[in-house]
Amino acid sequence: QVHLVESGGGSVQAGGSLRLSCVASGITGTSAYMAWFRQAPGKEREGIAAIYFGGDSPTYADSVKGRFTISQDEAKSTLYLQMTSLKPEDTAMYYCARTGEGRWYMSTPLKRTEYIHWGQGTQVTVSS
Repeated sequence: QVHLVESGGGSVQAGGSLRLSCVASGITGTSAYMAWFRQAPGKEREGIAAIYFGGDSPTYADSVKGRFTISQDEAKSTLYLQMTSLKPEDTAMYYCARTGEGRWYMSTPLKRTEYIHWGQGTQVTVSS
């Protein structure tokens, strides 16, 4: 069973940086996408960054493009999200997600319904 555990959240001032980590266990294959989603109170969960695990060419939502960077360490089965120039509107619960195996290509890698494995989330709070 795939298990995802996020860490690295916290409280920062606007303009600051944080790096989130997501450790995956129970993985049986390598052909899957992984992504970061976030959900602010009263809002829908939105995909902000995705990548084919073991590959490149990440996808970003416009709201984070140029500020956030998704990366991975295959040997550690870990996904990262480096967040810079944080804004108060980035405040949300951040979730790591993974698709099922056999997903070699996705036309909509930020679509929530494409992902079947989810972590418990880590809170990010940005103050002005």
